[in-house]
Amino acid sequence: MASEPMRDDVTPTPMVLQVNGRAVTVAVEGDTPLLFVLRDTLGLTGSKYGCGIAACGACTVHLDGRPERSCVRPVSTLAGTSITTIEGAADGASGAAVAAVQAAWVALDVPQCGYCQSGQVMAASALLTTTPAPTDADIDRAMEGNVCRCGAYPRIRAGIHQAAAALRGMPKA
Repeated sequence: MASEPMRDDVTPTPMVLQVNGRAVTVAVEGDTPLLFVLRDTLGLTGSKYGCGIAACGACTVHLDGRPERSCVRPVSTLAGTSITTIEGAADGASGAAVAAVQAAWVALDVPQCGYCQSGQVMAASALLTTTPAPTDADIDRAMEGNVCRCGAYPRIRAGIHQAAAALRGMPKA
């Protein structure tokens, strides 16, 4: 059985992405996962590589405000999409939710090892942006697939409830 020849003739195509509110040009192959572009090309290392199959949530970013797994999302599918990473989340549309989640995480000592936390914060802040008073069932659905190997799930849920309460108590802009 013959092996496939190396693809030395492939020239990466430059493309413009909207990342954390600014236009960036990257030259990569279109099937490159967004996570690798963020980490390796742009130096935004807050989103973590966990599984590579969208099962753990460590790579969660916001695409047009929705939480998405960046490890399986081809960069070629992102033209015209607003990409927000944990590094830019505080300045984005869900900035108040991100700040409330981070404050609750600190107050309740939510993280242990911290590896999954950027994905947890991104998923939780997206939930709070759309659901100001989430139930436990809402939280479970929103956080499904965000794996915490340390088992901090009860503190994560408590942190989301605390962040939601803090957001509801904030004056409307």
